Amino acid sequence: MVSAAVLAARQAARAIHEANHYDGLFTVSVYQKVKDQVTGLTTQGEQAVPGLVDIPCHLSIESKTAAAQSASAASVVQTTKLFTQPDVTINPGSKITVTQAGVTKAYKSSGIPAVYVSHQEIVLDVFDGWA
Repeated sequence: MVSAAVLAARQAARAIHEANHYDGLFTVSVYQKVKDQVTGLTTQGEQAVPGLVDIPCHLSIESKTAAAQSASAASVVQTTKLFTQPDVTINPGSKITVTQAGVTKAYKSSGIPAVYVSHQEIVLDVFDGWA
């Protein structure tokens, strides 16, 4: 059983992490049936997930140039991670639109998040359209 002091310390660590690290916002969208309120027609469309709009985050991008180089160009490997609150759940296949430093880009989750007491880290891939 976790003591009240430990729980308070975890909450404090989370609050400090959020205040000092989150400089962006993200919104999660899914592709689903959407009913037009005017016409009554149902079509497939992109819809923001309620409760997952403008969530504080930090996007970290790490690029490494690989040692192997072809005749045309060097190979570049990029890892993109989203840091956010530990209690946010993003379903597989969702589109994640991140705005940070005045730049907005779309991504998708590419792995199981690493969840910690103060935050979680989600590895992202560039969003290339709905499947």
